[in-house]
Amino acid sequence: MSMLTPPGMGGKYRITGDTYPRMRRPRRRGRLLLMTVAGVTLLGVLGWGTLQLIDVFTGGDQASAAGTRADCATRATPSPRPVALPKPDRITVNVLNATPRSGLAKQTADELRKRGFRIGEVGNATKEYDKKIAGAGVLLGPASSLNSALPVLSTQLPAAERRTDAARKGDAVDLILGSGFKSLAAQPDAARALAALMNPQPTPTASKKDC
Repeated sequence: MSMLTPPGMGGKYRITGDTYPRMRRPRRRGRLLLMTVAGVTLLGVLGWGTLQLIDVFTGGDQASAAGTRADCATRATPSPRPVALPKPDRITVNVLNATPRSGLAKQTADELRKRGFRIGEVGNATKEYDKKIAGAGVLLGPASSLNSALPVLSTQLPAAERRTDAARKGDAVDLILGSGFKSLAAQPDAARALAALMNPQPTPTASKKDC
């Protein structure tokens, strides 16, 4: 055996002349490692890209939803309060009967007096209104009473129609009872309506269009 022959190779790889056997390392492990690294890298890139897409398509909606929820938070705003609402004891009411039922004006006037209103004239309605009012009644007063005395008196008879007469003088208002009149509003209901009118509470407001 030649001294140049690698140990253990016998005579198969005997070196003769200038020809030498090629010694190569196994490539299977190197390829497997390279494929593993490439796969992990690819998965990482795909995962990062997926997260970016999710953020693009959902991030704006989440911010918008958060803004909408903040904007739609119920806010309490005070209701506009009528100017210079008088208390019942500052309102003079003429109770006039436009129905065929006798004694109706006096009975109603007595009840209004118990509820704190001043009572003026009590009797039958004029020909202009006598037996010509089909509803519960008419509240009639000067122009200045439209947003003062009439709303207060209306708490006692909500179904009554409100009217004003620009030519009318004084502060007194008329309650003209019509054929549809049965009774004033129940005292507890009228008291609650009057309290709400005098002391309006803040009301929650929200835009349904934006929520």
